[in-house]
Order: sequence, then C-alpha cells, then structure tokens
Amino acid sequence: MPVIDNAVYRDGRRVASPATLEESFEVREQHGGFSWIGLYRPTAEELDAVAAEFSLHHLAVEDARKGHQRAKLERYGETLFVVLRPARYLDATEEVEFGEVHLFVGRDFAVTIRRAEAPDLARVRRRLEATPDLLARGSEAVLYAVLDEVVDEYAPVLAGLENDIDEIEEELFDGDPQVTRRIYDLASEVMEFQRATRPLLDMVQAIERGFEKYQVDLELQRYLRDVLDHVIRVVERGDSFRQLLQNALAVHSTLVTQRQNDEMQQLTQTSLKQSEEVKKISSWAAIIFAPTLIGTVYGMNFANMPELDHPLGYPAALAAMVLFGITLYVIFKRRNWL
Repeated sequence: MPVIDNAVYRDGRRVASPATLEESFEVREQHGGFSWIGLYRPTAEELDAVAAEFSLHHLAVEDARKGHQRAKLERYGETLFVVLRPARYLDATEEVEFGEVHLFVGRDFAVTIRRAEAPDLARVRRRLEATPDLLARGSEAVLYAVLDEVVDEYAPVLAGLENDIDEIEEELFDGDPQVTRRIYDLASEVMEFQRATRPLLDMVQAIERGFEKYQVDLELQRYLRDVLDHVIRVVERGDSFRQLLQNALAVHSTLVTQRQNDEMQQLTQTSLKQSEEVKKISSWAAIIFAPTLIGTVYGMNFANMPELDHPLGYPAALAAMVLFGITLYVIFKRRNWL
C-alpha cells in the first residue's frame, strides 16, 4: 500500500501511527478521534481496499481510480469527495504544471490521494500537527488545510504568468515573429489555470452554505471564509490575465496589419517611382527616336530620292529632327513625364 502517512488524531494530537488500514480502524475505535491517511498514486486494488474500509461511495471511488478529473466537490451522505487541481510554475521552461489531489472527508476520517509532486501534503500535515487547536476541530480541518495549501501555491504561478505577460508586452513592439505563438501558448496555460481555479469558487461557497446544516465548527468557518477570499482574488487575477492576453493578441494583430500596410505603401511608392523613371526613359527614347528615324530614312541607298539633290535638303532634315524632338519634349513636359 503506497501509504505516505497514517495517523489517528484525538483532541488535536497524534495518538497512533498504525501500520495498516485495519489497525487504523481498530485504533480509531479504541481511542476515538479521526484517521488521516495519505496515499500517493495508489493502484485500483489499493484504492478499493481504502473504499471498503471507510465505506466510500463507488462513484467517487471510480472517479478517484480513473483520475484526470476536473476540480469539483460532491457529497455522498456524510462523506465529501473533493478534487483539486494544484499547480506550480516551472522557471526552467516557463510553463505551468498541473497536478491532481483527491480527498475523502468523513466525520471520523480523511483520506488524501496525491497524484503529482505538488502539493506537499507532508508539509500540510506538519502544519496542522503544529496547531493542535485547529486539528482538534476534526477531519474538516484537513480539508481546510489542503484547500489553503493548494490556493497558496497558486501565488507563484500567478507571479510567473504575470512575468510572462510583461515579457510579451515588451516583445509586441519589437517585431518578434515568435510572439504570436507565445501568446497562444500562454493563453492556453491561462485557460487551463482558470479551469483549475474557477470551480474552487463554487466549491468553497457550497461548503459555506452547509456550515449550519453540517454543524461546522465556528472557528473553522472563519478559516474557510479566509480561503474563499483568497480564491476570489486568484480567480479575478486569472480573468485579468486572460483579458490582457486577448488585448495583446488584438494589439499584435493591429501591429501586423499596420506593418503590412506600411510595406504595401512602400511597395506602392517604389512602384510609382519606377513608373516615373519608365516615363522619363520612354520620353527620352521617343525624342531620340525622331532624328534616328529621319537619319535612317536618308541612310537608305535608293537611287530615286529627289530631295537628296535639293540644296536645302540637308538643313531641312536637320531642322525636321530638331523640330520633332522639341515637339515631343513639350508634349511630354506638359504631361509631367519629364
């Protein structure tokens, strides 16, 4: 059995550390109090043994056996089944890693099942054992302590996400082509974070609504309301992060469009400049073509060209070339080709 810790508590003190589930049941019957059993990635058979020992509902056991559950709280008679999605920020890869914790909480027992490295439930146990006044309030104190630990561990995740968003805001105006992919990846992490944290709001509020019906200790009520305040702040920050990323994506889209427009404008201006150059080249080519045409005509070796014998033939040919060129120059100048 992958039992991390197994203890029986009475009046806030550990009175026994049974080696087996059966012994835990016997000690609890003998001394009173409640049992707190911590498991780490139990097999289906091991989980069935725990379910048989504490008469856990088969639907809740089935969910715990399968894993990969959404954050939720369900009540089966006197037993609460709680699924939490803890998270931790990995600085090396700048990613958020999500875990899963299951809790079965009854009047005289608490079973915690951890399926990831976080949170450190051993630290939660040490914290509770260091405050016997809180632990003396029963198994619901375990629920509060685990909830509080999971919610507190969201703080460094929020800090890491906020830092990533700040970096994205700086990269937006640097023209980094990878920023779109980073916004998309970070938005996916924020949505996953919201799926882990947003249900906590309804879960803790549901616990709060049951304070009177299930006669929850008054001091424990205060502790749980404090957790609710922290959950509200976490959820609000998660919502603000998602809005910031949506704004960043909109700004990035605007900047990309603006850059494309600038590039098109530059291409248009270049095209216009090229067009003007073509006009000038074509105009001068036409002007040069006029005397070339006349010179080509008179360069043909025909015997019958009467104007060749005229005394003014040569001046007339030169005058025609000049007049033709001047006329074309005036026309092109008026049309702003030159």
